[in-house]
Amino acid sequence: MALEINITERAAKQVRNFAEKEGMDKYGLRVAVKGGGCSGLTYVLSIDKEALPDDRVVEDQGIQIFIPKKSYVFLAGTTLEYSDGLNGKGFVFDNPNAKSACGCGTSFAV
Repeated sequence: MALEINITERAAKQVRNFAEKEGMDKYGLRVAVKGGGCSGLTYVLSIDKEALPDDRVVEDQGIQIFIPKKSYVFLAGTTLEYSDGLNGKGFVFDNPNAKSACGCGTSFAV
């Protein structure tokens, strides 16, 4: 399994759009997990000005991605995509660590 976290070009474009709307010129995408959701763990996304001391920072598609140390084990190998298809708009996680996921794709179990 790859230890990187990747973001597709389409998802990176959406992150840039959100940051621009917030008037942020220096930012990164925080990707984390927390307990909750119908499958046990849920994804958390936010646009932050800078990494926190315990964050692991990776860069893909020109976007810095901030991953809290405790979340990294659940996210390693994940690709973040953005979908605007018939099933709704939003970020989609292709997470090889997930053994099961809920129907809406916002929570998963390992």
